[in-house]
Amino acid sequence: MFGTKKRHRHTVVDSLVGPNSKVHGDLHFQGGCHIDGAVNGNVTADPDTESALSISDIGTVDGGVTVPYVVLNGIVKGDVFASRRVELGPTARVTGNVYYNLIEMAIGAEINGNLVHQPEGQVPLLEQSNRIDEAAAAND
Repeated sequence: MFGTKKRHRHTVVDSLVGPNSKVHGDLHFQGGCHIDGAVNGNVTADPDTESALSISDIGTVDGGVTVPYVVLNGIVKGDVFASRRVELGPTARVTGNVYYNLIEMAIGAEINGNLVHQPEGQVPLLEQSNRIDEAAAAND
């Protein structure tokens, strides 16, 4: 029907970083993850899953984010890799590049970096970079 959008809404939160919590180190999850606190490290989920990350307007990540579905209203200081969809709310702030398949961006969202479209099925630039690094290490 006209005007209806099919959106991914992972309503179950399997992992929660509360507003008074700080995580020092990488966070790897599956399913739904919501961040109200601070994560000082990378946040990742397997790309072949329906995993979703939401970061509230008081949530921060000081590191990279690699998750299929991302809903961002807080701050990320690092690159964001959303293999399926990224939604940037009006209070979203990204200091880094945003790699996306589909993007929705509200007025007020800030990106201090590049927006890079990566169609579904394309090998992500992060994986390409890792493969080059692994080949270089093997030749040493």
